[in-house]
Amino acid sequence: MQMSDSKEIAAPPAEVYAALLNPEVLKACVPGAQEVNGNVEEGFEASVTQKVGPVKATFKGQVTLSDLIENEKLTISGEGKGGAAGFAKGGAVVSLAESETGTLLSYEVEAKVGGKLAQLGSRIIDGFAKKMADQFFVNLQTHLAPEEADADGETDAGEKTGWFKKITGS
Repeated sequence: MQMSDSKEIAAPPAEVYAALLNPEVLKACVPGAQEVNGNVEEGFEASVTQKVGPVKATFKGQVTLSDLIENEKLTISGEGKGGAAGFAKGGAVVSLAESETGTLLSYEVEAKVGGKLAQLGSRIIDGFAKKMADQFFVNLQTHLAPEEADADGETDAGEKTGWFKKITGS
């Protein structure tokens, strides 16, 4: 399966890049994530529960990041096993570019599935993957720029909001 798309995120590229490297943010944004542990240097371990068509499974896997160009680009590679449901593995190249409203995030994904998942057919798998990606970006946008915040991440009182405030303390 191959998929590519672009999304506007109302936050500067540095904040989007930092969010993509933060396991707490990833856990909050990846649909069905039960846990995400690790770090950029050694990689992440993740547990994600999802239902694809009639198949529901908890996938446990490894995610590594490479080709890191700060605030501009990164490559995500991962592999997960869901027991009898099968496996999924693949990667994504993510590019960030400054835009008028914050950041234009573009991605290209290539993934393979096996086991019961592969038996569902490409139409179901492709639709599920698109839905997961869309939900991830909705969650990321909400995490980076909550509705009560302006596009610059400040409330009307001039206070920082969201995860960036928690991490930086500013």
